[in-house]
Amino acid sequence: MNGHLQFSEKKNKRDLSDIKGGTSTPRSGPSEKIINKINRAVNERRTFYSFEFFPPKTEAGVMNLYNRIDRMVAKYEPMFVDVTWGAGGSTAKLTLEISSNVQNYCATDVLMHLTCTNMPRDSVKDALDKAKEAGIRNILALRGDPPHGQDTWEKCDKGFEHALDLVKFIREEYGEYFGIAVAGYPEGHISSPNLEEDIKHLKLKVDAGADFIMTQLFYDVDLYIDFVKRCRQAEITVPILPGLMPINSYNAFKRMIAYTKATVPKEIIAAIEPIKNNDAMVKAFGIELAKKMSQKILRTGLTPGLHFYTLNLEKSVTKILGGLGLARLPSKGVRPLPWKQSCATRRRNEDVRPIFWANRPYSYLSRTISWDEFPNGRWGNSTSPAYGELYDYHLMGLKSSSVRDRLRMWGGEVQSEQDVFDKFADYIEGKIARLPWCETGIMLETLPLKQRLMAINKTGFLTINSQPRVNGARSDDEVGVVLCWVLGIWAGRDRCPRTSQSMVIRWWGGGI
Repeated sequence: MNGHLQFSEKKNKRDLSDIKGGTSTPRSGPSEKIINKINRAVNERRTFYSFEFFPPKTEAGVMNLYNRIDRMVAKYEPMFVDVTWGAGGSTAKLTLEISSNVQNYCATDVLMHLTCTNMPRDSVKDALDKAKEAGIRNILALRGDPPHGQDTWEKCDKGFEHALDLVKFIREEYGEYFGIAVAGYPEGHISSPNLEEDIKHLKLKVDAGADFIMTQLFYDVDLYIDFVKRCRQAEITVPILPGLMPINSYNAFKRMIAYTKATVPKEIIAAIEPIKNNDAMVKAFGIELAKKMSQKILRTGLTPGLHFYTLNLEKSVTKILGGLGLARLPSKGVRPLPWKQSCATRRRNEDVRPIFWANRPYSYLSRTISWDEFPNGRWGNSTSPAYGELYDYHLMGLKSSSVRDRLRMWGGEVQSEQDVFDKFADYIEGKIARLPWCETGIMLETLPLKQRLMAINKTGFLTINSQPRVNGARSDDEVGVVLCWVLGIWAGRDRCPRTSQSMVIRWWGGGI
């Protein structure tokens, strides 16, 4: 690391002062403020990395996430992991539960997200009290996004309006017990008129007590470099960690950039389009791209570490770290117990643990860890930690289209059933870019069925998926080979009178 990477001396002095409910003695192990770890890494000229996870949608997914985090932490020893807070506060209770368990059982420090959305002051204090009780020392303070279905963000009754207010509240109520991170946006936040104003607001959050900054995902490294330099010119001296999200699948990548409006260099689009139908090649490209981005970032000397948005997946991130030569494998010495020491002070003498928490590198878990590496949204494995739609992810609301924009795209509000039928037909024809449950346009494979699908939809049989049959096509055909055609139909009671509710019919077979 370059010698100029010395962050916030006043922070170090502040950390050593008496703190409310904590200790003034610095620790070298877990359960401490992340800024202390960052400063040590800078002094040692050591590059670090961290992982982000989100609460899964199912109970089985949560249990499997614990196994995944425990395995990744034990093997790769990230500086910390962070756990997200769902859009509109939808995962508040689960976020706290997962954060507490990871802090206590997985031997790493947790950065728990906390947002202002749907959170009155008393609820915020309750969440912070529980975090403190669990030994959590670090909070990512966010304003948060509007709840699903709500166009604009509104402060709840007796709540906070900005992340700045949340930072101030944490410092006023808890002194220096918590380390605080805040978000930075290399391309500017949607609510800011321009990047300059956004950086001014970021400076206020740092002055109020934020210890370091984590950025929104990006694919143009030059934008991150420019953002950091602008922040330094604005006298923001705290670490600014780059947020990197490896490309795991083409469709997920397209949805992500459509939601966040992240700038993607032309050379990336040109490289990924020809391989978009090959999941393995897309994933390999995503790994190589993230590795090159990381190398370029680290060469600048502007950051001491990297932060990875894992989407609860394992393979891509670990391969990137291996390619960078950053993965620090555990020491080969014999450990007295088959797990790492707990983060919580009260559990450091623990010598008994349930089998669930044991490291089992050659077990069934190890043999099946890659089964969810190619997630396909709602059709995926519900027991996977990565199961779920991307719009539930906390990054999705940052720049996603408003209700007004979507209505404009769909041509205004529908007035009749026939209007709904016409919207489906317009989507097939390409007049509408997406539907509420389908964020991308129709694929090339739909073209042979286009006219027939339009006719079907206009009569009220609303198709939600389709594939043509293929005979004799090469395996490298640009459309991809489909072995049969599938037609999914959304039918109503008037068309299926024996049903009491709307139903989905699928047909497998010959041509239409």
